[in-house]
Amino acid sequence: MQLDDIDLKILKHLQQEGKMTNVALAKKINISPPPTLERVKKLERSGVIKKYVALVEPASVGIGMHTFVEVKLIRHSKEAVSGFFEAIGNLQEIMECHHVTGEADFLLKIAVKDISAFEDLVLHELTALPHVGNLKTMVVLSTVKNETAYNLEGVNNEE
Repeated sequence: MQLDDIDLKILKHLQQEGKMTNVALAKKINISPPPTLERVKKLERSGVIKKYVALVEPASVGIGMHTFVEVKLIRHSKEAVSGFFEAIGNLQEIMECHHVTGEADFLLKIAVKDISAFEDLVLHELTALPHVGNLKTMVVLSTVKNETAYNLEGVNNEE
């Protein structure tokens, strides 16, 4: 889908406040509400806007620890990778899984209650995953920056 300047303005505002009403969004981008709504629906249908979410404060729901875990598989075959993908899909503590280059095969972002919950996850879940050979854990001490919005400055898909 080709994005024009109005689409990019819509995305910029919705990334900052996804709960914004159509009327408020229309005012911000300086067009009337009906075409604004149609553009938003088009962005949703095309998959540019994947979904809307509420960002939750982790501590308020009992999440006290975040880690990044590098996972190296014993072998990196198509079967091993697809088996790993399927297995991690069922682990609620894994917030993100990235297939990466370098010494590790995957980088996982994990959120748990505490160190005891992380130990349980490692001992009973992660090391039992298909084809896992090695884990390397980095514990998050504090988060300096955590953005959810993409920088759209200078983006222009029009031809």
